[in-house]
Amino acid sequence: MAWHGKLLRVNLTKGTCTPEPLNMEWVKLYLGQRGLGTKYLYEEIDPKVDPLSPDNKLIFVTGPLTGTCASTGGRYSVVTKGPLTGTVACSNSGGQFGGELKQAGWDMVIIEGKSAKPVYLMLVDDKAELLDAEGFIWGETVWDTEDAIKKRHQDPLIRIASIGGAGEGLSRYACIMNDRDRAAGRSGVGAVMGSKLLKAVAVRGTTGVAVNYPKRFLDVTREKRKILDPSPARARYSGLGTMAMMDVTQAHGSLPTLNCREVQFEHIADVNVKKQHTVRKSDGEAPYQGNKACFACSIGCGRMAKIDPDHFSIKGKARYSGVTGGLEYESAYAVGPMCGVQDVEAATYASALCNEHGMDPISFGATVAAAMELFMEGAITTEQTEGRDFSFGNAEALCWAAEVTGTAQGFGKDLGLGALRLCEKYGHPEFAMVVKGQEFPGYDPRAMQGMALGYATSNRGACHLKAAPFQDDFQRVTPDGKAKIVKDSQDYIAAIDSSGLCTFTKAAWGAPDYADQIDAACDGDWTVERLLELGERIYNLERLFNNAAGFTAKDDTLPKRVLTEPAKGGAGKGHVAELAKMLPEYYELRGWTPDGEPTTQTLSRLGLA
Repeated sequence: MAWHGKLLRVNLTKGTCTPEPLNMEWVKLYLGQRGLGTKYLYEEIDPKVDPLSPDNKLIFVTGPLTGTCASTGGRYSVVTKGPLTGTVACSNSGGQFGGELKQAGWDMVIIEGKSAKPVYLMLVDDKAELLDAEGFIWGETVWDTEDAIKKRHQDPLIRIASIGGAGEGLSRYACIMNDRDRAAGRSGVGAVMGSKLLKAVAVRGTTGVAVNYPKRFLDVTREKRKILDPSPARARYSGLGTMAMMDVTQAHGSLPTLNCREVQFEHIADVNVKKQHTVRKSDGEAPYQGNKACFACSIGCGRMAKIDPDHFSIKGKARYSGVTGGLEYESAYAVGPMCGVQDVEAATYASALCNEHGMDPISFGATVAAAMELFMEGAITTEQTEGRDFSFGNAEALCWAAEVTGTAQGFGKDLGLGALRLCEKYGHPEFAMVVKGQEFPGYDPRAMQGMALGYATSNRGACHLKAAPFQDDFQRVTPDGKAKIVKDSQDYIAAIDSSGLCTFTKAAWGAPDYADQIDAACDGDWTVERLLELGERIYNLERLFNNAAGFTAKDDTLPKRVLTEPAKGGAGKGHVAELAKMLPEYYELRGWTPDGEPTTQTLSRLGLA
């Protein structure tokens, strides 16, 4: 039936690991991953809880197709209250960990309380135990943690989700990393894990995953592979990765540059995908070294990279001389154009440190960019930066910032606060390019009005993954009709995020393709209509959580810069983000009040009353 029907409840305060039946009635309404995890969180914690208190919970949750042969069926989510934003947080990750957790026989792991000392959770099929991490892996990097656990347990096939120095140091945007360079990123889920003194979750699974109709499921997944694999979208993701987007946003004039003071980067040729494929004179190799695919993935969008051995960032550091996780678009934008840095090797090094220490590279880069603007305005001085020039474009400053933030040392503690808290501390909150406290991804909202609305109404703060107005945004700058596009895509993505599949597949698949696969794997009649209603239910439940946490319509806004300062070039030249024109229509389509709260009628229709 695709679900095992059980979860593991881990009480760190008591040191107990207790299996429980999964609430199958909730499964019917929320499916898995994002939806089901949010339902459990909503029912089990006070939305006003301090995210870093023992009363917050951390939920690792799979989807019904996680661990199956469905293409990209390796996804899992981490759901909690996010310390960066104070909103509901759902961070989605790929790699091998999610599939392993599901194949160990668990649909979900709920972590609650706080340990008296650092520990890690070891799962071998249905055996679960908390083991001492103090003097073993506490204080170690993500990479060293993975190596140490595999060595101690003498099993190279153990899959591990862990935190590094950023999570231990409670950086507000710390990630939970798995498989060295895959991240449950954004919103600071790694800080919640660190606050609980939980270093890692290690899993070895041999149970497998049963589906409801095996032959039909195999036939359906093969059919969907025949659509996905030859598609232009798959070829683009596989051939160029997400980095192909940088030339698109540059040409369109929606590439956030110099902390969103600009929308195009004059040194784009030094950091784009072509540069990553250009052979260096120093060693005869290009930064790009090959692809990496997640569990059951037929796309392989992940990039592997090698830093120039002569580059200043790794001189005398043999640890970084090999192949590491490479730049994706979002990391490359944030540590490149957003900071004005034109050194692709420095950007790759900063990204590698984000993986090693468990930091969200989007939030990290955007926070550094804010710090650079603060420095240029004189609010931050060389006293904070230990004598370093922290101006836009300084690659050495970027690399140093990654080192001290990853280890929570000195000024790195300030950078670990995130852009909003940093800018508030130094007297210029207007320099923080955030929504609900979360930093912008790589799309300037002045040339992309749909994305402007998507950022403002995202339940986890500024996000490019929770709405999909891209195609329409790249065709027209006007705000007309954006509200429906954003609302419908938010619901659609919420359903996909709950399935166990990767949202990158939506470039080739439509809603019927997801419904067919879920219907072949699971009990019940899983139609397109049911999935889309489920997605809408999830989005409204997240909104209810945020409303209860204190968020209102006033929080559905954007920084003053993009609302009042017109873009200087590209398709959006002369435009600002026209949020005021779109938001009332969006609320009406959602069935929300002008205060941004779901109406009684909406709640009743979705079974949330």
